[in-house]
Amino acid sequence: MRVFVTGATGFIGSATVRELVDAGHQVLGLARSNAGANALTAAGAEAHRGDLEDLESLRTGAEASDGVIHCAFIHDFTKFKENCEVDRRAIETLGDALAGSNRPLIVTSGTGGLAPGRVATEDMEAILHPALPRVSEQTGLAQVSRGVNVSVVRLPQVHDTVKQGLVTYAIQVAREKGVSAYVGDGHNRWPAAHVLDVAHLYRLALEKHEAGSRYNAVAEEGVSLREIAEVIGRGLKLPVVSVAPEEAAGHFGWLGAFVGWDIPASSSQTRKKLGWNPTGPSLLADLDSMNYFSA
Repeated sequence: MRVFVTGATGFIGSATVRELVDAGHQVLGLARSNAGANALTAAGAEAHRGDLEDLESLRTGAEASDGVIHCAFIHDFTKFKENCEVDRRAIETLGDALAGSNRPLIVTSGTGGLAPGRVATEDMEAILHPALPRVSEQTGLAQVSRGVNVSVVRLPQVHDTVKQGLVTYAIQVAREKGVSAYVGDGHNRWPAAHVLDVAHLYRLALEKHEAGSRYNAVAEEGVSLREIAEVIGRGLKLPVVSVAPEEAAGHFGWLGAFVGWDIPASSSQTRKKLGWNPTGPSLLADLDSMNYFSA
């Protein structure tokens, strides 16, 4: 299968490109720069120049492919709402290019905000949350009625020993503040999965392409924020402290809107449907193994 991958040079996208190439697929990867194009060529993929705001590049990339995996997102959280709108337009453009063809479109969403305080499952519909204006899942699934073969991969905190989703930003805050903090008792939980396991799930979702399906890319249902803060504190050799909920925004900045959330998630339906069996290291193991002083 010839697969168009957006975000192909990013953290998750580059791992997904390698997974697809190793499985025998041809990959056309979206690249914004010469360096990105060279990296794709080195990985055995073909580069397609453009970006998320270049809708024509998205359209031609999708039209030239047998399926699309949309991994890209602009991770500038100072312009989060604007970037969510860019993402919405990109998904609609990709859907327009694939409508009526049965060629699969895999859209990326997240597990956060589905059911705070409860274990989020695949059958729960995404809801619009004030702190989460991203509507990738809603935008994608709305196109099923238009004849677009869309399914959704929901991401938790995706990690290796270099990056860990929102936890990466918590590490940055710890460096700046001189303490590794959690909110309240720190018993709130975040789900997680290793980046190579997530890449494998994208491939399985593409190959089985069941329209309207939601897949939770979750290896660990929930890791407590206190445990995360303790490992970060040990790695940075900093004290570990509790921050009151009303002080979270002041301490964590924009991350304060999320760091106190209890958002565990299950992947039992995903594992059964796709035969997905994550085997990578845990989030805490990767945090414990990273080099905190390399940068």
